Amino acid sequence: MTAVSRYRFLYNRLNGDLKQRRSVCLQSRLISPNFFRDADPVFSAVRRGDVETLKDLAASSSHSLLKENKDGWLPLHDAAYSGQTGCLETLLKAHPGSVDKRTLQEQTALLLAVSCEQLPCVQSLLESGADPDICSSNKETPLYKACELENMNMVNILLSHGASVNQRCSQGWTALHEAVSRENTEICEVLIRAGATINPANTYSITPLTVAAQRGLKRALCYLTERGADVNMQTCDGVTALHEASRNGHQEVVALLLSKNADANISDNSGLLPLHVAAQSGHHEIVSLLVSATSRAKLRHSWISPLHLAAQHDRHAAAAALLKTGADVNAILAHSHSVQYADRRATALYFAVAHRSKRTAEVLVNAGANLSLDPVSPLLMAARQGCVSTVTLLLERGADLDATLPSLATTFPALVALSSYNLAVLKCLLDHGCDAQACFTCTHGAAPHPPPGGSDIRTAGGHDCLPPLSCDERPERATQFCEWISTPAMCKWAGPVIDLLLEYVGHVQLCSQLSALLDSRDEWRAIKRKSLSPRPLQHLCRLRIWTQMGRNRKSVTSLPLPNRLKTYLSPDG
Repeated sequence: MTAVSRYRFLYNRLNGDLKQRRSVCLQSRLISPNFFRDADPVFSAVRRGDVETLKDLAASSSHSLLKENKDGWLPLHDAAYSGQTGCLETLLKAHPGSVDKRTLQEQTALLLAVSCEQLPCVQSLLESGADPDICSSNKETPLYKACELENMNMVNILLSHGASVNQRCSQGWTALHEAVSRENTEICEVLIRAGATINPANTYSITPLTVAAQRGLKRALCYLTERGADVNMQTCDGVTALHEASRNGHQEVVALLLSKNADANISDNSGLLPLHVAAQSGHHEIVSLLVSATSRAKLRHSWISPLHLAAQHDRHAAAAALLKTGADVNAILAHSHSVQYADRRATALYFAVAHRSKRTAEVLVNAGANLSLDPVSPLLMAARQGCVSTVTLLLERGADLDATLPSLATTFPALVALSSYNLAVLKCLLDHGCDAQACFTCTHGAAPHPPPGGSDIRTAGGHDCLPPLSCDERPERATQFCEWISTPAMCKWAGPVIDLLLEYVGHVQLCSQLSALLDSRDEWRAIKRKSLSPRPLQHLCRLRIWTQMGRNRKSVTSLPLPNRLKTYLSPDG
């Protein structure tokens, strides 16, 4: 079982989902439909509670009291299940050796009586010598079932007849695990007095204290710590109770564990501290609690910072809490893990952008995140993701419009290649000064272009037309815009992309390849005519003013100009 599947099992198991399903299954097995179709007079007498008839049948040689039905149930099982104590005692008197007989599901009469809370039957069976430690097919004992039902009387009577207090179910849970999961400290006390181990670990080394922490059971956790439970005991995956409480947002339990000397500097097998887990889960109040208890040196030597995890999962409040307490906004991912990504991502900001964590990206940028520490610019990733708001945020904070792709050399802005499938993003980039003119510069001009077989244009993953954001070696020959837009993956976007680019340039001469591309579809020929026509003087004047303004074109709205002039100069006008 992998670590992920173990945690998924742990989560479901501790939250009672599996227990509920198991209980439902057990109850459905208890009520055998064959009983209600069975015309056997022994079973009929048991169901009616007719002791006299049952005695007569026992004295008769024509009817067996040990006849099993299709599910392996004896009349004794039926009597225990239905609470017919008189019939049960009659059957035991006739056949005392049947007291521990099992059904096909390996249920004894005692387990059935406990499951249905038939206390008189439980008492009678135990006094007749029933073994209290025989478990069912899923290894549940009568004591375990009594704890699940929180029936103190049955717990006491089972223990008084020698039930093993530390016996485990199929998942390694003891009766104490079950009592803790129900937060029944009274039963916990009875079990511990009877010799229950305080730190019994189940199959995955999960102790009752871990159960209490995971479920936020503060009263049960207080009880266990007072009885000497180990607050720093780890599961087979290295997880502590503090990890579990932090993951699930139990702030009071985290505070209690810290007050009981829980160590916040124990890392799990993946190298994560409780602070990492709290940040990843977005529990900012717990983050604030754990920061002071976590060693700075331990954090520096972690392969990833809590801020990275908050960014990856868009936990903006947790990110803000970390930054407020002095976290380094420009902390770098360990090289050994950075190289596992094709783009060699390093900063929390890049993680936020790559995982579409817009709110966290804004928190990081506002805190002074450096936009040029990653091998691939976060702006390139934002453009590739098609997120206009993140692209705008990064541009307004000075992101480089000339950022290049490590894996692809181009004669035109790499950002155009990454946003050509998304006109909204492309317009945003052009509004902020992306160089549209470079897209119409071609070394071949009106001359025929060489066949596309010699071009080294790579696309990969995500959107069919997008180049990979990897740090592979760049090809020696740079790709021109006309080559890029003519690729099979991109040519369907050619008309609208060229039409938009023409709005940000003056007069340009289309090369033969772009002309042929626009001629390939009737609806695009108007775009070609647009490029051949003289550009309006109004358009040329606006372009010249834009050039003088540089990247601050959108700031025109703040200038002391007439509204009509602002509208004219605005990229959205």
